[in-house]
Amino acid sequence: MTILCICTYFKGSEFLKAAKAEGNKVFLLTHKDLEHKPWPRESIDEFFYLENNENTFETYKTIIQGTSFLMQKNKIDLVVALDDFDVEKAALVREHFRIPGMGQTTARYFRDKLAMRVQAEDFGIPVPDFSPLFTDIDITEFLENTQGPWLVKPRSEASAAGIKKVYSKDEAWSHIHSLGDDRHQFLIECFKPGDVYHIDSLIIDSKIVFERCSQYLSPPFDVAHGGGIFRSVTVEHGSIDDEALSLINHQVMNAFGMRFSAAHTEVIKCHADGNYYFLETASRVGGAHLAEMVETSSGINLWKEWAKIETAVAEKKKYILPKVEKSYSGIIISLSSQQWPDMSPFNDPEVVWVMNEEYHVGLIVKSSERKRILELLDKYAKMIVEMGYHASAPAPDKPTH
Repeated sequence: MTILCICTYFKGSEFLKAAKAEGNKVFLLTHKDLEHKPWPRESIDEFFYLENNENTFETYKTIIQGTSFLMQKNKIDLVVALDDFDVEKAALVREHFRIPGMGQTTARYFRDKLAMRVQAEDFGIPVPDFSPLFTDIDITEFLENTQGPWLVKPRSEASAAGIKKVYSKDEAWSHIHSLGDDRHQFLIECFKPGDVYHIDSLIIDSKIVFERCSQYLSPPFDVAHGGGIFRSVTVEHGSIDDEALSLINHQVMNAFGMRFSAAHTEVIKCHADGNYYFLETASRVGGAHLAEMVETSSGINLWKEWAKIETAVAEKKKYILPKVEKSYSGIIISLSSQQWPDMSPFNDPEVVWVMNEEYHVGLIVKSSERKRILELLDKYAKMIVEMGYHASAPAPDKPTH
């Protein structure tokens, strides 16, 4: 088959390798700024570039025209978005050229935070109280009937980019007015302090065939806006948390009409009432090297298996999931004040992966006991601070390359 992969962020190398290993022709559409990144070039038959990767009508027009020209000589069987910001692009191409896969309506549920909340609420899945920012009277009623603080969130960004916490009605209105004509691109919701979890899964034939539940020890919002250290750990296998998170993930995938893909879903367990609330989901592999963490605890490489699933669906072949391991893993990542920090002090035998990226310090640990993972993550967080490695930067309004 011929697969058009769209990825305007440097990631997904394992997917590209696996797609090629399955015998497919692989095209990659990416951003011109990423032309010289170390892509697995032996696995990519041809590159195509966008000068502008924003999700605008002009970008969409360019993609449709370029794909039309490409398809004069190449029948494209699959279109895959490897990053959150490319889900709309891939859905548009599928819709326009009638290529099987997620269309624009379903794609909304995996990109638009407002669409996610409305759909989840319609299916009885608990979500924090929220309101769109379309109508003044609706916003007023929302602020009158709920308790602050509140979060004003962009509907289509990823991670914690662009989120603003407001503590009073006046501050909320001031920020909403500052959004000007773009306020329809945002929503407001109640801030619920709690433990944040992520569920990373694989879906085929509308069934979840693999999932691994993990807990952020430092919520992404706190890391992005408070300069914290990013940490995540596998949830205790068979625990109440594990079962509750799995239930919500199954409900979300069913409600959103997911047929086949990788997925990354986030849920919060509220401190105040102990209930679990759906936050958001995405039809992709989780970022921040969470795929490596999941593979460490399970033996399942999400990128590779996703590529196999896409191929199996298109070729109408049976997909067989490899044997799943039940270990525990944890990840810790921090910005570093040093360009290439010395990682030799982090030398416990449980360390299985070390980050190799400028101005970052990060590693993954593995153990048969969750308690040991937590001990190591606490130890390494303390070391990163005491050794002077930790650094922080203001959260960007929008993600960058």
